[in-house]
Amino acid sequence: MRIPEAIKKFVDIFSELPGIGPRQAVRLAFYFIHQGLAYETEAATSLANLRNIKICKQCFYIHENADGLCEICRNPKRNKKIIAIVEKETDLMSLESTGNFEGRYLVLGDLRKNGALETQQKLRLQSLKTWINEELGGKAEEIIVAINPSTYGDLNASLIIKEMDGTALKISKLGRGIPTGGEIEFADNETLKSALERRL
Repeated sequence: MRIPEAIKKFVDIFSELPGIGPRQAVRLAFYFIHQGLAYETEAATSLANLRNIKICKQCFYIHENADGLCEICRNPKRNKKIIAIVEKETDLMSLESTGNFEGRYLVLGDLRKNGALETQQKLRLQSLKTWINEELGGKAEEIIVAINPSTYGDLNASLIIKEMDGTALKISKLGRGIPTGGEIEFADNETLKSALERRL
């Protein structure tokens, strides 16, 4: 059976998105078609507007500000001496939603399962070290390595701790309020609060 080229192209692109395979992409294509032109136009506009999103030059989170800094990094009320290192933007969003953390962040990007940090991740850690030297006189009060508690997460956390050795008075990890193998992104607020409070 011949499938229209427009649907093939849609499926090629959308099946690469996290959590969406070819079958789900086909379902999405038909959903858009049945919603009509107004819905398709609105969806296309919202997708195009993502071009306006920038990456914070300090913590690598997202923003729309002209000065290059996200809302967290430009907030003078945040305790910049306490830094949480997270893997993904969604992890940062989850920790923020607890209302229990007033420090700043560093978003590393997706960690691999090969027991090694990527070049980009090393560069981001280096930028944090440089910032600590310039803004905090060489020592942060605390660095929290907020990485998913799994076998690979623990391995990557140990690599990050080694990289950041000597840059803080205390380097901690989230407490085990999050079960081993769990993901920060999907943890509820109470669990995340517990993990922050019981960090090691």
